[in-house]
Amino acid sequence: MAFALNLLALGLAAFSQVSAQQGPWRGAGQSAGSPAYNYMFQMPLPIGPVAEPELTVNVNGRTVQYYSVTIEPFTQQVYPNLGPAHLTGYNGTAPGPTFKIPRGTETIIRYLNRGELSAAVHLHGSYTHSVWDGWASDEMQVGQWKDYYYPNSETARPIWYHDHADGHTATDAYYGQAGVYIITDSAEDALGLPSGDYDVALALSDKRYQSNGDLASPNGNPINFFGDVIHVNDQPWPYLAVEPRKYRLRFFDMSLSRPYDLYFADPSGNWIPFQVIGSDSGLFGAPVSTNNLLIAMGERYEVVVDFSSYAGKNITLGNNLQQGQIQEYDNTNKVMRFVVGNRVSDSSNNGAVPSVLNANIEWPTPRTTVDHTFNFQMGGDSVWTINGIDFSNVNNRILAKPQQGSTQLWELRHTGGPAVHPVHVHLVNMQIISRTGGSRGVLPYEAAGLKDVVLLEPGEVVRVLAFFGPENGVYMFHCHNLIHEDNTMMDAFNVTYLQALGYNQTTDFADPMNPQFAAQDYSDAAFAPAAVSSAVVSLANLGAYSAFSALAAAETAYYATAQSTNAMATAVASTTAAIVSSGYGFATSTATASTAASQVVTLSTVGKAVSNTVSTSTPSVTSTTSTSSKTSSTSSKTTTTTRPGGPPGHHPRMFQA
Repeated sequence: MAFALNLLALGLAAFSQVSAQQGPWRGAGQSAGSPAYNYMFQMPLPIGPVAEPELTVNVNGRTVQYYSVTIEPFTQQVYPNLGPAHLTGYNGTAPGPTFKIPRGTETIIRYLNRGELSAAVHLHGSYTHSVWDGWASDEMQVGQWKDYYYPNSETARPIWYHDHADGHTATDAYYGQAGVYIITDSAEDALGLPSGDYDVALALSDKRYQSNGDLASPNGNPINFFGDVIHVNDQPWPYLAVEPRKYRLRFFDMSLSRPYDLYFADPSGNWIPFQVIGSDSGLFGAPVSTNNLLIAMGERYEVVVDFSSYAGKNITLGNNLQQGQIQEYDNTNKVMRFVVGNRVSDSSNNGAVPSVLNANIEWPTPRTTVDHTFNFQMGGDSVWTINGIDFSNVNNRILAKPQQGSTQLWELRHTGGPAVHPVHVHLVNMQIISRTGGSRGVLPYEAAGLKDVVLLEPGEVVRVLAFFGPENGVYMFHCHNLIHEDNTMMDAFNVTYLQALGYNQTTDFADPMNPQFAAQDYSDAAFAPAAVSSAVVSLANLGAYSAFSALAAAETAYYATAQSTNAMATAVASTTAAIVSSGYGFATSTATASTAASQVVTLSTVGKAVSNTVSTSTPSVTSTTSTSSKTSSTSSKTTTTTRPGGPPGHHPRMFQA
């Protein structure tokens, strides 16, 4: 118990700094220790290179592009008046090169690790086979390489790639291992949305610096990491020169622990309305109008903002987050500036945003029974856990076994800890059904499309509906506060093979530790052009994704039958581990140090089915808010254990289904 209380004190220490401040911005006067940055809005927004394929082959009618990326150290001048920052990134840039891939074009990306730590790469938002999904223990050691094979067959969407190595994902992402990956398609192109120079990716992050201009480490506090220098595309507080017309801006929150409440302000401080057109899993059915946007770690949102009324003026992108669990500093309310020019050089794709953007969203089949309840909590096997189980507990970390092609309703609960939990479920596209508890409901732009991350604030219970397929395999789900993931709020689910489909895959793509696809030691021979070409053709000939469309159709037909629908109504039998410790919760999501008395919450419904009504016609959400937690408080024992199999930050390289 003393260990858990000490961790709680680390988190509450941040709150006390914030709540002691008065004035319009709650971070005013606060610093994390970085040197003063005297170049705000003076440096241009970096626009990184677009990756180009080194080889393109056609295999059985499928186009496959090959790329190579090297993970390598480099330096970057962040403070003009101080020394350089030492980073490690993809091809020596941060963010890494941007991939723009047409839908249906498969890609093979060879990653060579010439960095300083082991690496694993996750393409966040792709329904990739588990052998290429970036399983945390499927690592490339320094001097090794691995080919990752991606389908890119879902609708256009903004996804991203980042490190997912076991126990040091946060460190690797912080020092530069993250990048943008955009899938395009002809249906989206036909909408006339801003494109080319008027379509801009904005990767948000926050960092701390030492007095010499180098980065300060994000390690040391297992509760959260908050920097006092806001970056966009790895440049502190940049500016972007824009024309007085519409722009499409794609926001990626690549921060470790920081969400943002974004808004655009004119020179008088008035907030400018804009339209949100898409999120994690692509375009919405229709645009959502708003004047602010809450985005959490791992999430993506796409907006269209119109600068036509602001020729010759400056528009500031600000952050107005009022979440008590998030540490703010003197300038974390500022993000970047748009310097609006006086003329438009290209008026194409500058019309009104269409009222219908995507009429073919594949909403999951409605479901009324909760299949699994997951408690995102402090305590149990480690500092942060799901249902008391952490990723190093190899015998118990598979917390769900949905059948291949099935739809399940999951209930996600924030049951403790002075932090927020953006929950990321690999493989799937989720529909947010309801959010209860806390101080808010489902936000309009959360409900407008499918997602792969959903934010849990203290006291909240969120229900999500997801289709688990089309392939089988073992995948991770975790908190995308990467400090929590490393400490170790991550577990797994096993999409179990559906034998009734009569589909037999000759190659095992379901085991993420299949040695056939393990990293290999570097050799000049393996990187010779003929060897690369042979490897690409060999992988493509496996037909790893060629059956995805047929599989999805077969699964839909199977679950449409009376017998299988009946089976789904009662849910596939499975057991979640009982929680060891419920952790510490807060009365509301806006609690600060003065109200954050530790409240131990015990949940009596872990692993039990709970009734919920979902519309059987059109997608629907339930938004219920409350001003206090409705869950009873009782005494609970907190236990801590040493992680098996190695020191902190390392877990056994073992796969358990």
